[in-house]
Amino acid sequence: MISAEEAFLYNTGAYFHAYNSLGAHTTKQRGRDGVGFVVWAPFACAAAVVGDFNGWQTDAHPMQPLPGGFWQVFVPGLAAGTLYKYAVRTAAGEWLYKADPFAFAAERRPGTASRVVESAGYQWQDDDWLAARAQGDHFTRPLNIYEMHLGSWRRKPGGQYNEEGFLSYTELAEELPEYLRRMGYTHVEFLPVMEHPLDDSWGYQITGYFAATSRYGQPQELMYLIDRLHQAGIGVILDWVPGHFCRDAHGLALFDGTPLYESEEHAEWGTYKFNFARDEVRSFLISSAFFWLDKFHADGLRVDGVTSMLYLNYGIDDASAKRRNEQGGEEDLHAVAFLRQLNRLVGQYWPGVMMMAEESTAWPLVTRPPEQGGLGFHYKWDMGWMNDTLRYMELDFPARRYQHNLLTFSMMYAFNENFVQALSHDEVVHGKKSLIGRMPGDYWRQFAGLRLLYLYQMTHSGAKLSFMGSEFGQFIEWRFAEQLEWFLLDYPAHRQHQGYVAALNHLYRQEKALWQQNYGWQGYEWLDADNAAQSILLFVRHGRQADDLLVVLLNFRPDTYGDYRIGVPPAAAYREIFNSDAAEYGGSGQVNDGLLLTEDTACHGQPCSLRITVPPLGGVILQPLSAEDAAGGELAAGIL
Repeated sequence: MISAEEAFLYNTGAYFHAYNSLGAHTTKQRGRDGVGFVVWAPFACAAAVVGDFNGWQTDAHPMQPLPGGFWQVFVPGLAAGTLYKYAVRTAAGEWLYKADPFAFAAERRPGTASRVVESAGYQWQDDDWLAARAQGDHFTRPLNIYEMHLGSWRRKPGGQYNEEGFLSYTELAEELPEYLRRMGYTHVEFLPVMEHPLDDSWGYQITGYFAATSRYGQPQELMYLIDRLHQAGIGVILDWVPGHFCRDAHGLALFDGTPLYESEEHAEWGTYKFNFARDEVRSFLISSAFFWLDKFHADGLRVDGVTSMLYLNYGIDDASAKRRNEQGGEEDLHAVAFLRQLNRLVGQYWPGVMMMAEESTAWPLVTRPPEQGGLGFHYKWDMGWMNDTLRYMELDFPARRYQHNLLTFSMMYAFNENFVQALSHDEVVHGKKSLIGRMPGDYWRQFAGLRLLYLYQMTHSGAKLSFMGSEFGQFIEWRFAEQLEWFLLDYPAHRQHQGYVAALNHLYRQEKALWQQNYGWQGYEWLDADNAAQSILLFVRHGRQADDLLVVLLNFRPDTYGDYRIGVPPAAAYREIFNSDAAEYGGSGQVNDGLLLTEDTACHGQPCSLRITVPPLGGVILQPLSAEDAAGGELAAGIL
């Protein structure tokens, strides 16, 4: 039930834990167990709770009006599992049957009712994880995210194309944590797990902002999955959609016969945009964000569609239909204020939690604090890097020398924001091809190109994200109604590629130079950015310690170069710690074994240099050795 103070806070946009009061809660009144219901419907003429317990009759359990537009009722004898809706009578006398905006669970589709959940919740076992998260600094930790869709990662045998094939949250908990741990990922990001009516939307058109989708089980089962991931050392990021919601009749649209939550139709997606100017909508959305951080222990939220929130005229091409704000610009000032408030509050209440923006324009200061004029996100997906890189990787090899800037341009703005280099689900659907399907050349060159793409991503500045299936080289595009093509692992090339990705992921976690200074020039140094003729990049990644560095060379042509001289920072010797062309990964075996002794020949602006073998369509990572280590290595090898 809701207090007068809570109602006031909700109405003023300042109730950030509204899920504790609104919705359906198992409780006790006057010695009787039952469920208390609270809903906000300020323009309704009447409201009632209906369900399978009262024959869906509007006169069985009428709700009482409260100041601020709220309605509430206690129904004795109800328990967890009960199906219900709110019946709301509009000013025109029409009864609308609405799912609970604050429901914690929903009836499995095609049903649209809400379901009562036991308020006692789940007993978590991740206290150590949460304590470490709150005390740590995620900017100085490795961040390598596996993005996945729960319904199509794996399915039960014979279960494709039908809902019975879904693995439950509990079944996923028995497989997913170990897989991610073995593969070396630091985090997993779930496409939206909030309740949504249509599978085809992948979860991006939501009806239940507080309900874990019933497709895969009950809310406590999702909590168990996240708990198990934390115990395996894997962080969990949830895709969250505050920019728009679907227009299904049982949802938020015209909730009490008036546009309570919506401001207008979305120009591109056939949905409604939230009305960020409304105080109650801000309470609703911030409470939703807090709910997943509080009740489900999420380690971060990836905020979908930020661009469409920021611009009043997003998706509108007709100049005569375009609008301006009170300052004459096209920015949605209310949405900007909401995002700043959201990110500020998450930082205040949930230290250590990450906020990520999917934002595809040049909007400034997305990842800078609001007090500096920024939006307050921690990270932004680097859509420019993604587009340039994939465009380049699709080029035939002779043409690459003429488009070399596609590889280097990202470093012109790399530190304007805290970027995530994302190779996401959006890049392997709608005829874009799979990642390996974009690679030119024969079968061998396609796998070599995909290995090189991942090495380029992993050694670039910024955090990392890749979508499921590409880690073993799935050739078809992602299909949400089928599981990934795991049978491909019966073939050596796909097994080798999976082993390659795992080895690269573990190397990334091990080498501090690849992530300790990921968001500033102090962690990145060009040695040769301009070798367009050979399509080669040469650069250094730096950790915090002066001697903690790695030299990276990437060759984007299928040519091998022997006795290739590169300038390197001073050291007695180097050793190759990673080579994407190693035979164990399916490469041609053009590796650099043993010690690589430096020579006093200046090159690439460095006082000393090395001569190495450059593999075809491949890359190498070199690590300096101290004089003592180099001497020890020579003695062990019988050189001295």
